[in-house]
Amino acid sequence: MTNWIDIAALEDIAPRGARVIKTAHGCVAIFRTGDDRVYAIDDACPHKKGPLSEGIVHGSAVTCPLHNWVIDLQTGMAQGADEGRVNTYEIKVENGRILLDATRLLARAAA
Repeated sequence: MTNWIDIAALEDIAPRGARVIKTAHGCVAIFRTGDDRVYAIDDACPHKKGPLSEGIVHGSAVTCPLHNWVIDLQTGMAQGADEGRVNTYEIKVENGRILLDATRLLARAAA
């Protein structure tokens, strides 16, 4: 079962930009790529918890602003690192609005 939350209009996030959604269960970074794909991942880099939403978006990845770790926005995996991963969240765009499935956030809070 999905629990869709309306976050923002697609136009509220610049191409290759990000926005942070603060929830009771943690912060989620919403990214818009240069070709208008939208992704949602945890906002903390697995390396030193750098704010990924402040990083540089390139292709379908973001580079952490603290130590240049590159995180794949599709999988949440750190590229070129032996270990490191952030949670990803299902997201969709309908009628110009960005919707986040909060089911995984709620499940994380229950754990």
